[in-house]
Amino acid sequence: MAYIDNLRTFVRVYDLRNMSAAARDLRISPAVASARISQLEDHLGVRLFQRTTRLLHPTEQGSIFYDGATRVLEALSDAEAQVHDVTQSPRGTLYFAAPLWLGRRIIAPAVPAFNAAYPLIDLRLRLSDRKVDITAEGLDLAFFLGTPEDSTLKMRKIATVQRVLCASPDYIRTKGQPESPIDLTSGAHDCLNLRFPGAREFQWPLQTENGPRRFAVRGPFESDDGDVLTDWALAGHGIIMKPVFELADHLAAGRLVPVLPDTPPVDIELACLYAHRRKQDPKIRLFIDFMADMIQSALHKSNR
Repeated sequence: MAYIDNLRTFVRVYDLRNMSAAARDLRISPAVASARISQLEDHLGVRLFQRTTRLLHPTEQGSIFYDGATRVLEALSDAEAQVHDVTQSPRGTLYFAAPLWLGRRIIAPAVPAFNAAYPLIDLRLRLSDRKVDITAEGLDLAFFLGTPEDSTLKMRKIATVQRVLCASPDYIRTKGQPESPIDLTSGAHDCLNLRFPGAREFQWPLQTENGPRRFAVRGPFESDDGDVLTDWALAGHGIIMKPVFELADHLAAGRLVPVLPDTPPVDIELACLYAHRRKQDPKIRLFIDFMADMIQSALHKSNR
């Protein structure tokens, strides 16, 4: 199994471009990871990576070898799945990502229950409100809210999500209710935006009497963390556009109130993305099914 371990380490280092990060994910020391890469390079007689201060850059030979190594590991995984009773003892490691609110409130609390049911599956969760690159970041799957941009990925739809524009009563008393979406673009109101490096979503899509329309809103504050935007809105600093399920408690308690109810935000999809080549992996199917049920149940409770 030593050579297979070397292949797995190489693929993980290639995906993450960082020896220490790959070692942490594989639960080995950076020294062991480095030794495994060196053993592969000695065996092949080529350099697989060019080392720099922070990142590892694959050589041309490394990129070629990566394609072959992933096929070997996938074939091995398929063969093992045929030998094992996959419905009773699926195994391996799942690397997955989720938006902050969804990950913290619904997915992370459900992880121990999934692990109790399938103890041979290790889980690695990353939380971020930005859109992740599954391939570049070495992920098996990612939950997301919005519209996928990469058509090479397979999507499992979980729910259609309603969004709401809202602000605190203090903000409404100070600034007044906006009368139309144009008020959000004119500077008359402060909009709190979710933005991050590389973000393309700089407008709010609203449902008007003439159909969906995008509005380039304005405001003094921005963050890449949706919970920060909610805190700012609760403190009276502006208007936010968020999924209803994230704000259900605040709306029910009156801490936030809807604005522009006649021109609500366009609904978005809550879904899971994963690579086509991974669609037969039993642990991925089991995990997505499990989490889809948990998410749908949580959304149903929040909408009651």
